[in-house]
Amino acid sequence: MPAPTAWPITLAFGATLVFAGLLTSVSVTVLGAILFICAAVGWFREVFPHEHEELVPIIHDDFVPTTSRHLVERVPLAEEQARAWLPVETYPISAGVKGGLAGGIAMAILACTYGVLSAHSIWYPINLLSAVVYSSQEASALTPAWLNAFHPGMFFFACLLHLTGCILVGLLYGAMLPMFSRHPIVLGGLIGPVMWSGLLYSTIDLLNPVLGTHIRWGWFMASQVAFGLVAGLVVVRQTRVRTHENMPFALRAGIEAPGMILPKSDGEKR
Repeated sequence: MPAPTAWPITLAFGATLVFAGLLTSVSVTVLGAILFICAAVGWFREVFPHEHEELVPIIHDDFVPTTSRHLVERVPLAEEQARAWLPVETYPISAGVKGGLAGGIAMAILACTYGVLSAHSIWYPINLLSAVVYSSQEASALTPAWLNAFHPGMFFFACLLHLTGCILVGLLYGAMLPMFSRHPIVLGGLIGPVMWSGLLYSTIDLLNPVLGTHIRWGWFMASQVAFGLVAGLVVVRQTRVRTHENMPFALRAGIEAPGMILPKSDGEKR
């Protein structure tokens, strides 16, 4: 066996001091460089010209495994495929699209309700959504009158942005929820929206601080949770399909070739 040595950890410690000295003092860097060079030389001498070794006695074990079983237990899934890539079943793409659209409708209803109750205008949350493309200087010019008025261009852009985002998140739900066998709605409807809202709350001051002052975070989080709950419920109610990662590409592509199709029975026409 290779002989034990302390040179590797000494070299790592010297390298740490070299970079730590860039933030503290030159003397720390000098000390780290000395340790690094000494450790490198010592480590090389452990290997060249002859490797230092340590003799370890070999203890023979005459244990012979035995069993009283006469049959080998088989995993039921192994009868169909050699190895399972989990999840074995997943949701089709249409399930994610349906969930995203349903969650988007629930989010839009809750956001517009907030606009009517808080700003007395249904267009307030719509214009606020479209204002995410504005810079900080442009967002600072947003007035309550502008946010409460109807703007055809902003309405179209907000609908496009909302629809695209909801479909993409719905597809993400359809791909992720099958991986969580227990309580998928808790993850998709509560934990995910709360984490996303917290991430946006902590970064909005860097992205657009003026726009962050117009967002009411309680209503924002409630709309996110509504989206997650509705989208998750719609997705999990869809029929699952088996995944085909283990199938050969020729079978997934529908290519018929000898050895991959069942033999013809008597009287069957192809």
